[in-house]
Amino acid sequence: MKLLYLIFHGFEAYNGISKKIHYQVSALKKCDVETRLCYIHIENDGYQRRMIDDQVLENIGHGIKAKIKKRVDYSAILNYIEKNNINLIYIRSYHNANPFLISFVKQAAKVGVKTLLEIPTYPYDNEYINSSLPTRLQLLTDKLFRRKLAHNIFRIVTFSNETNIFGAKTINISNGTDFDAIKIKEPTNSNPNIITLISVAEIHVWHGFDRLLKGLTEYYKVKQDVEVRYEIVGYGDEREISKLKNYIIQNKLENYVTFHGPQYGDSLDSLFNQASIGIASLGRHRSGITNIKTLKNREYAARGIPFIYSEVDNDFEEKPYIMKVSADESPINILDVIAFYEKVKTIPAIEIRNSINNLSWKNQMEKVILACK
Repeated sequence: MKLLYLIFHGFEAYNGISKKIHYQVSALKKCDVETRLCYIHIENDGYQRRMIDDQVLENIGHGIKAKIKKRVDYSAILNYIEKNNINLIYIRSYHNANPFLISFVKQAAKVGVKTLLEIPTYPYDNEYINSSLPTRLQLLTDKLFRRKLAHNIFRIVTFSNETNIFGAKTINISNGTDFDAIKIKEPTNSNPNIITLISVAEIHVWHGFDRLLKGLTEYYKVKQDVEVRYEIVGYGDEREISKLKNYIIQNKLENYVTFHGPQYGDSLDSLFNQASIGIASLGRHRSGITNIKTLKNREYAARGIPFIYSEVDNDFEEKPYIMKVSADESPINILDVIAFYEKVKTIPAIEIRNSINNLSWKNQMEKVILACK
């Protein structure tokens, strides 16, 4: 089987989505699928190229013409598919259903190519509520054409429990992890009177980190014997980050909360080594989501640290190293977090990691390939 993995953007070393895509491609190759990765590379001067692995497929140019061309002209990809006998296209949705993408999928089908569409988060409309006008217009276009796009593809790959999305049948998998790429937490001589919480994310309002900050505000209203610190790693919605930083200043949490910005490699490993508990999503209810299988939960488990979340994640609901909090707007009770830590701090990191052996990307992508045969 020959597969083309198609995305509509480029990569950043510290970005969790970028890592995930490379993990998936690696996993597909381990499944004996000949896999090529098609993406957009943008030079520092704004010049854009469409790439297949490390080879230039086409020069797109720069400026407005390039922005339009890469969204409407898929002829170079179609030529590549026919010339190289590709028989399966795996598209990661960019919420960009439109007539040009539909035409591309139809033309690929005419030469016997099946198309899969991965929708990373479903439903996703509520994620756009506070977005800019151009971004909301993109969603409007997507709404107009996504059912027709779904009608012309083979299956939608989803991390939800939905059996049908936009009229298309689904392949249900979990987000996975690459155990070769994620280091397990190393023991450190940490102060027993300090508990360090960590969030690693592309920061958005639905992560609900403000709930944790409000909990810290309540906790530090009186003098405490146990110091609880919160390390926030990543970038994201600048407005949400600004709100969080302003809240920290207004409530005098500067000594307890640190924004590290994007981190990867040794610096990220070091932060995880100091961490006691991972803080995953605490606000998915804000985007209308109840069931989801996030990357964050899996990375925390692969690192070997306990973690806290509020949604329903069927891969972790009964695990002894997770703490569920209510899916509402209440502040997180820090005393409950401390009690949770006291209960789970003796669970070995390797035991947590080994509990998700079934969540390797190879296992998950095998489900996709089997559904296509």
